[in-house]
Amino acid sequence: MKIASSISAYWLYTFLLSLCMTACNSSQAQREQVTSDGYSTKEAHPDGTGKVYLGREIAGIMGAGGGGWLERNTRQEEEDVALAIENMSLSPQSVVADIGAGTGYYTFRIAPKVPEGKVYAIDVQDAFITALNEKKRELGLTNIEVVKGGDQSPNLLDASLDLAIMVDVYHELEYPQEMLQAIHKALKPDGKLLLLEYRAEDDSVPIKELHKMSVNQVNKELSANGFQLSDKKDFLPIQHFLLYEKVEE
Repeated sequence: MKIASSISAYWLYTFLLSLCMTACNSSQAQREQVTSDGYSTKEAHPDGTGKVYLGREIAGIMGAGGGGWLERNTRQEEEDVALAIENMSLSPQSVVADIGAGTGYYTFRIAPKVPEGKVYAIDVQDAFITALNEKKRELGLTNIEVVKGGDQSPNLLDASLDLAIMVDVYHELEYPQEMLQAIHKALKPDGKLLLLEYRAEDDSVPIKELHKMSVNQVNKELSANGFQLSDKKDFLPIQHFLLYEKVEE
């Protein structure tokens, strides 16, 4: 009798556990809804949008009010921007797109490196577009073209770029899948895409969780959209330096 009682208790426990797991899975499915475009939605993190791509919640975009932080006096010391640019393998003729240029912190430092080429400074926010044009006129740089980008495309011609860069921008793209596919088209056959992203693997990096990315997550999203990692450097103080090339179609 004791054995039968123990077996009955075991099966009752197993049944109740199964019901609990089913309810939990159902609750999770209700919290995260998959949409027809390959994205899903969930209850938004305080710093997020509630939109999820390949397991990652997309971060909220930094508004033009954050321009002062982009131009902070400590940025070179904290991020070593000069070293990042030095490792971009630019030639005097390079055509570069700074996607999500913001105030142009990178744009205006890259332009002198490509005197016979061009830098497209691309942003979706009108306030940044205005500021970029004003600074371009102020500095008299003729090889910079300011472009109003879209949320799904940088609005550039196909096969026009040697290098596209996104500096702490990719994690905020509202439509990463569509933007990556548009960038893929805008790059020349041997063109490269460079992502600089704060390191999610390093808890000491003083950046909010959703505004950092791991190499594994970046690789997952880029490989799903026609890119493969061609170079990874670890010389920057708090960012990944990830260079991608187009996969042959």
